[in-house]
Amino acid sequence: MPEPSPAPTGAIHDIGYRRYDGPRLGTGYIRRSLFVETLRGAYGLGRSARSKVMPFLLLMVMLLPAVVMGIVTGYFGFSEIPVGYTEYALVLQVAITIFLGAQSPAVMSRDLRFRVASLYFSRPLSRQQYVQAKYAGMAVALFLLMGLPITVLLAGALLAELPLGEQLPDYLRAMAGAALHALVLAGLGLVVAAMTPRRGLGVAAVVGVLLILSGFELAVSEMAAAFGSPTFLGYTGLLSPYTLVDGVVAGVLGAESSIGHGPPGALGTAVFVAVTALFIAGCYAALVARYRKALS
Repeated sequence: MPEPSPAPTGAIHDIGYRRYDGPRLGTGYIRRSLFVETLRGAYGLGRSARSKVMPFLLLMVMLLPAVVMGIVTGYFGFSEIPVGYTEYALVLQVAITIFLGAQSPAVMSRDLRFRVASLYFSRPLSRQQYVQAKYAGMAVALFLLMGLPITVLLAGALLAELPLGEQLPDYLRAMAGAALHALVLAGLGLVVAAMTPRRGLGVAAVVGVLLILSGFELAVSEMAAAFGSPTFLGYTGLLSPYTLVDGVVAGVLGAESSIGHGPPGALGTAVFVAVTALFIAGCYAALVARYRKALS
């Protein structure tokens, strides 16, 4: 009876690669690196020169009015700046909307479009941690877009010798509003972008959703004003992300409403705060669900 052939054996060849013997930095380092990369990518840093044109152009659009208002206030000796700190984001919401529409697909949908998102999860990184890093990076990018011109506006007011004690409270309210705007808008932009992996459709979808919501809020508020219903008018701010945050800043922080009507009383303020918190949490949950479904 013939003897059985020996089982095949493998061979390990040393082809000269050096083994990694450095520290294992872990999940926290991966998440921080993804956050930094997301923030840099929102402004085109680390990408082609063409990718930097739109974000930096929009940043200049946001900064230029603040510089001009500071110069005009000092030159003509105005007792206050022409546009309030808390109004600035709503006055320039078109530039913010274009920035969000242009950069959300670059931040979120490219990984899905080119099918490279699964490579992130080949390392010890969960879907939740991936979404947290992306969400935080986009939110910080938006906060810089809004916070820098507001800070320039404060600097212009101080150079015009306006009292710091009068300017600082409104500046701090505006910075808190910028942070809240960043969280709300980043969540909305990233969710829409994640649902439309094609970049062109993503840009149109994000901008379209924000324009439709803003237009709908304006139309409903005009009808409420025409019918003489102040309570209903106060709640119309819930219909748009910009006016939603404006209502929270006016109701909670005591700022003057940028649209002329804030939440109706303490109950209205509580409703605005609850809707804002639920909106941010809902966007986060939707992003996590999206990546679980896409990479399952």
